[in-house]
Amino acid sequence: MSPDQKALNEEIERLINEYGNDVLRTAYLYLKKKSLAEDAFQEVFIKVYENYDSYRGDSSEKTWIIRITINVCKDLLKSTWFKKVLTFNEKEEHFLNLIEQDHNTQVDNDLLEFVLTLPEKYREVIILYYYQGFDTNEIASILKTKPTTVRSRLKRAKEKLKIDLTREGSFNG
Repeated sequence: MSPDQKALNEEIERLINEYGNDVLRTAYLYLKKKSLAEDAFQEVFIKVYENYDSYRGDSSEKTWIIRITINVCKDLLKSTWFKKVLTFNEKEEHFLNLIEQDHNTQVDNDLLEFVLTLPEKYREVIILYYYQGFDTNEIASILKTKPTTVRSRLKRAKEKLKIDLTREGSFNG
């Protein structure tokens, strides 16, 4: 193994250690099944490895990797194989376990279930903003849209969540 190859392998390992949990959580929130999220995780880091030289530093490493994650998940969701698997898929695994393992936090299960039912354009901004901690400018970069669009989608998503939660009696204010 050449010194350059060894250095690249070490760099990819660092990226996995630093951003792997974020990739897995994001993939799970898109794909809603742990085994599929794990497959996406592997695909993401294969793409990172193959395209590491193309990273220009225009955005943070995390932004770059999460953009790859979202693209991999969207590709999986579009594939006919994925659609066939989903029709036979067993009960969804719960995202709470992933979060508790990583952050020891309490997450409102009802709220998360409602987030997962939002249309994609709202779900992705909620996930990136509240679950991944990106600001609106970073989200705009990841989604290749304007920050004003991100802010608008966040506002509409919160309004929709409030209506849905109120209707279900899960929200008191």
